[in-house]
Amino acid sequence: MAKPKRGRPPKNKKAIKKDQAEQEEGLKRSVLKEILAIILITVGVFIILAIIGVAGSLGKWVTDAIKFLVGQSIYVVPVALFGISYMLFAQEKHPLKTHNLVGILSFFICFSTILQALLGSDVGFDVSTVGNYGGVIGWGIYALVSPILTRWVLVFIFAMLTIISIIVAANARMKHIVQKLLPGRKDKEEKEADEGFKINNHSLPIKGTIGNDKPKEEEKEPAGPIVASFDKDWKYPPTNLLETTTTQADPGDAKANSNKIKSVFEDFGYAVDMKGVDIGPTVSQYALKPPSGVNLAKFNNLDKNLALALEAEQVRIEAPIPGKSLVGIEVPNKKNSTIRLRDIISSDEVKDSKSKLNFVLGRDVHGEIFTADLDTAPHMLIAGATGSGKSVMINTLIVSLLYRNSPSELKMIMVDPKRVELSFYNDIPHLLAPVIHDATGTISALKWATAEMQRRLTLLSEHHKRDIGEYNKQKGVDKMPYIVIVIDELADLMLVAAKDLDNLIVSIAQMARAVGIHLVLATQRPSVNVITGTIKANVPTRIALNTSSQIDSRTIIDVAGAEKLLGKGDMLFSSPSYVKPKRVQGVYLSEEEVTKVAKYLKEQREPQYNEEVLNQTSKMKGGVGVGVGGGFGDDEDDEMLESAAELVIQNGKASATLLQRRLRVGYPKAARLIDLLEDKGVIGPADGSRPREVLISSVDELRGGNSESE
Repeated sequence: MAKPKRGRPPKNKKAIKKDQAEQEEGLKRSVLKEILAIILITVGVFIILAIIGVAGSLGKWVTDAIKFLVGQSIYVVPVALFGISYMLFAQEKHPLKTHNLVGILSFFICFSTILQALLGSDVGFDVSTVGNYGGVIGWGIYALVSPILTRWVLVFIFAMLTIISIIVAANARMKHIVQKLLPGRKDKEEKEADEGFKINNHSLPIKGTIGNDKPKEEEKEPAGPIVASFDKDWKYPPTNLLETTTTQADPGDAKANSNKIKSVFEDFGYAVDMKGVDIGPTVSQYALKPPSGVNLAKFNNLDKNLALALEAEQVRIEAPIPGKSLVGIEVPNKKNSTIRLRDIISSDEVKDSKSKLNFVLGRDVHGEIFTADLDTAPHMLIAGATGSGKSVMINTLIVSLLYRNSPSELKMIMVDPKRVELSFYNDIPHLLAPVIHDATGTISALKWATAEMQRRLTLLSEHHKRDIGEYNKQKGVDKMPYIVIVIDELADLMLVAAKDLDNLIVSIAQMARAVGIHLVLATQRPSVNVITGTIKANVPTRIALNTSSQIDSRTIIDVAGAEKLLGKGDMLFSSPSYVKPKRVQGVYLSEEEVTKVAKYLKEQREPQYNEEVLNQTSKMKGGVGVGVGGGFGDDEDDEMLESAAELVIQNGKASATLLQRRLRVGYPKAARLIDLLEDKGVIGPADGSRPREVLISSVDELRGGNSESE
């Protein structure tokens, strides 16, 4: 039976014609409103001319009729007509509503009553003179109320009602009405606001080269490259291998943007006070003080309205700014400033850092240099969509470390499944092994790192030291270099050997900090299958670059926000040191710069690879065997796999049903054992519904193959 179609049923022809008729009718109605507005303007001008006395006998008759109704309030009638005309013309911005008309009508009633009380309180009703005071409306209301109220109390009450009617008619706060009526007061308040609004431009490069084709002088490099104190034969790379910044960010009209932001909040009933703007390299953060008692959670819902008003691609709201009683509105600049690594590593802030694992990230929204330290991280996850700047971020981290460490101080293992991202670094002396491209080598390297971690922990225990820093300060011991393992695309490897990788990464992440082994994991597919719960729990420092969805952002840093980033190195840095993720614009490091640095390092010294890194026996769970030879490995399933092999050899056939029944396992486990037996060459491939052929006669053949390979 076919399922009924869901959703809205299609409209029939009559309904479509009705919609078209309504649209045409709506168009005619808007035209009629404009015609009515023109008529009201004409009437208003005619009344003004009639009051002056240049509109002839018809004008005199019209003024007499109006005065009979509202008395001396006739002078306000043209103003009311012009106001209604404006609302009829500005239908989208200020549409004419019922409350506008009610407010105008109430105004004439109250104002006419006041005029009657002030000018004709002692005069009885006379058709010939009633127009000189409050008209028939004012006289009638005054006659009704005067027996129970004194004259001045009545004037006071109706004056308040007149003010209320103006507020209702204008549908605006009294403060805004006064500002429009008194331009001088508005200018004064704007001037005071301008004095309290500060524009801080932090996008300038450290070296003052803006506006010049060349710097005043080439940055003074040391007479020769700096020699490493830990390794007397090693010279650190000079900074002139890198490029410098020559551009400045342009946020556009910061004051105009500030007024637009303030206007949007006022449209939603929030009277905010703009405090200033910090111009960063990519975004400018406008700081505002919210009214007391407001729910800041509602501010976050206005990002699209702000983006519309500011004509911006994305607007991010930080409510509140950490450490301040202000809310930050982050707006993309019209022109960005490129951040270069040379400008930052040449700064005193970076030079004075004592940590060997300190690396550059970029600049924050306030334009301040932002660095991180792998020693305190102690492991890091970098994730973002394709084209968000992940590879440049990894290169910045690597080059930052290479500028601070000799090969005796730092060793690295690099994994690059794509084979193109980290190829620059092949054969630099800091590598423990050539750049790894497959899961086999990755698992072997991680197993070696786990064994090295255990060896180092034993040494620390024997010397009664807490960490690698204290150990290296001793005399008469072999110094232990830091080891940084960089995996550029975790997702590709997890598809092949997820369980092995997850276990090894977690093992290193939990225990390796004290012995100086650190992980840097990167992926462009931030799904829960790649960034597992155990990895997130043990890798607290995370960087989210631009993501395609809010879900991806939450997967990486546990909060939304990365989906609003602008790409090209715009990132959110999350760490236990910060209450909220910090927005940073990453450094731009070109391939030419990376090539120059790598070439300089290669020319100094040849690499000394450790063959053990890639020679660890391993078997990927859920995949094919990757150890040397085809025998059984050392994993927890080996015993059951051997039992399965013995069982199928004894029975002369192999099937998942047989293993289920005899080994008492579930079907998924039995099916996996069948696949592994086929991979080991124990049984042949499937042949329809027939049992698989057994290819060997004894389990000893497998054991023997394994021992020979070892």
